[in-house]
This record gives sequence, C-alpha cells and structure tokens, in this order.
Amino acid sequence: MRTSRRFFLSGASALAATMIAGGASAQDVIADILKSSGRGNWDDQFDARASQGGKVASTLPIVSLQTVAYTEQAIAQYQNIVAQGGWEPVPDTKKLQLGVIDPDVVPLRRRLMISGDLAQSAGLSEAFDSYVDAAVKRFQARHGLPSDGTLGQYSYAAMNVSAQVRLGQLQTNLQRLHERAGTLGNRYVLVDIPGAQIEAVENDRVVLRHTAVVGKIDRQTPIVDSKINEIIVNPYWNAPVSIVRKDIIPLMRKDPNYLKDSNIRLFAPDGSEVDPLTVDWSTDDAEKYRFRQDPGAGNAMASVKINFPSPDGVYMHDTPQQSLFGKMMRFDSSGCVRVQNVRDLVTWILRDTPGWSRQHFEAAIKSGENIPVQVTNPVPVFFLYISAWSTGPGVVQFRDDIYGLDGANELQITSAL
Repeated sequence: MRTSRRFFLSGASALAATMIAGGASAQDVIADILKSSGRGNWDDQFDARASQGGKVASTLPIVSLQTVAYTEQAIAQYQNIVAQGGWEPVPDTKKLQLGVIDPDVVPLRRRLMISGDLAQSAGLSEAFDSYVDAAVKRFQARHGLPSDGTLGQYSYAAMNVSAQVRLGQLQTNLQRLHERAGTLGNRYVLVDIPGAQIEAVENDRVVLRHTAVVGKIDRQTPIVDSKINEIIVNPYWNAPVSIVRKDIIPLMRKDPNYLKDSNIRLFAPDGSEVDPLTVDWSTDDAEKYRFRQDPGAGNAMASVKINFPSPDGVYMHDTPQQSLFGKMMRFDSSGCVRVQNVRDLVTWILRDTPGWSRQHFEAAIKSGENIPVQVTNPVPVFFLYISAWSTGPGVVQFRDDIYGLDGANELQITSAL
C-alpha cells in the first residue's frame, strides 16, 4: 500500500512531536533514545512534557474521513519506526508497576518512547515512576486494555508485537476504513467487533459509546449493514438451532429440569406446546422444536432487544449477565451483540418515535409486558471489523485480531494466551 509523501512527512512530524520533548528530528529519534540519560527518579525535576501526546479518548468516530487521514499519518510514523529497526521486546517475566525499581524498566521506557507514549526527557532509569505509570496507562488505553498501569500478560503481549506487524495491521485496516469512511450517514450505530465497542454517531461525532460483548471465535459476529427498525421491550427469546444443538440438548441430558428452571417452553412445528419430559434427549430430534424463553429477569435478553433485518439473524440486546462487560476480553456470545447501558442507546434510537420518552420506556420495562415498538426513523447499523486506526497525531489504536482476519498470528493475542 502506497502512502503519499505529504502524509509520510506529516506522520514523521507527529512522531517527532509526540516522542521528544526537545527538537531532534524523526530520523534521530531511536538513536537519541538509545543514548538517553539515566534520569528518572522521584526526586528529579522532570520536564513537564515527560508523558505527552494526544488524548486517547476521543469523540471522533472510528470510521470517518478524519480517521482515514490520521491512520495514513500513523502508517508513515510506523514506516519510519520500522526503517530504524523497530523496537526490542520488553522482558515479560515480572509484574512491573508504580514504585518498582528494576533493570527491566529501562527497556520498558525505551519501548514506550519509541511508540510515543513516553517522552525522551523522562530518561532511561530503572525507576517505574509516575511518568512511566502514565505512559503505560496511555499504552493500555490505546490497545483497549484496562488502564491500571500494571504490566501483565496481555499488556506484555500487546507491547511485544513487532513494529513491522503493527505497520501491516494499520495498512490492512486503512483499506477497510477507506471502503466505508464517508458512507455511513449522519446518524448511525457502529459495532466494532474486535474492539467489542459500540458507537452512536451523529454529525461526525460520537455521542454515546458502549461496551459490548461479541461472538466467540467459533461463533463469530458477522459483518452487518442494516437499519434498526424495531425495539422489543421485555422480549421473548427464541433459541437459535446452533444454541439448541451445542448448548441446550447437552444440558437437558444432564438435567431434565433445565428448561423448566430457565422458563423456556417447548413448541412443536404446529405451534402446540410440548412437555420436555416427553422428548428423547439422547437424540437430536429436539432440534425440530422451537425453544422460547418467557420475558423476565432471567431472560437471555433481559429488558430489551434491538432488531434489524439480517441474513444471519443477529441482533443487539440487554443481558442479565452484566459482569461480562467487566471482562478484559469480551468475546463470549453466540454471534449477537450484548450492550452495556443499553437503555441509553435505545432512548437515543427512539428519539423520533412519538410516545417513547425515557420515562415511558422505563415504565414499559417495569410492566413486564412484551411490547414491540416500530422505530419511526430507522437508524442505520453497521457491524464492522476494524482492529487498528488513529484518532489524532500520535494516537494510534490497536485491538486484538480476535477472528484472525489481519493475517498475522502475533495479533491473535486472546487465543494465544
């Protein structure tokens, strides 16, 4: 993939600006880091810019023309880093965090300087001080990891992906961004699958951002281009055949009361209800039945379902398992997308639907009644696979290539650990 000279130069300028507190040129960056002094203890007077660079949090949508331009700059930056030899692996055998003094902090500092998370003025001492702490947190935020400042297995794994592989990841994703940037409209919902994240976008600005749970590696969330046309309050849950086959039948073989205890009712093809105890669960005959879970607190979709036409039959929904949103790697569904704080998103979707204020919506949930609501102005929804992008000079975002679509085994961090 070709990158214009203009973007190469602007990317190199971004590299110099974010990696150095002085005036060295981009070509001298890594050489200067290698020769950096051993400053960096708590009693030193640090340069105020020892940890710098653009803010990682942004209202800029993942898919936008601005993101394309910033990603092209990031590619120029990473081409420059690769041309200078990239970065060396950081030793990953110790738990490094604020307050530690250890020789391994030196290569950690060097790595963070090269990627622009820590300025050269912080020096190469062995102290894991507040500036290293801030730089590690910034690195973690850029990689979709909990920003706790502690180096654990996921942070080390992300840090030790080579610069060459990261460059390739950016180039692969730039093509994906090029294909969709400027085509999504003024108001839409985006699900970024590898980021397990949802954006509600209006007028080129993210107005809501939600944590999501997406499909497992063996039950992947598909690419979707559709429009949200229906909200179902207190939905019934109809189990797809894949879940019946892989989950429910094996559970019924172990516990004949599973369906009853889960408020799941069984219906024959003619619509008549079937007693689960009359079914031979040692065979796969149960696949011909329909499994429907009644609305309620234990329903697999909890309070609400967000519907849209999809050849794969996927949708978005609430979940009774709220603890899943706190997991580091949120690839846990059977293909559909679970949404944290889903009521905020639904309120935004129903904004133009008469009679469906937040207050009315909450009252409908409380009633326990199954209520389908047609969305007056259907909202475009896109499920896309974007694992690398940039939202500003020096702010390069990377995510785990959970489904292995980026072409490098190193990027499938979740499945490797």
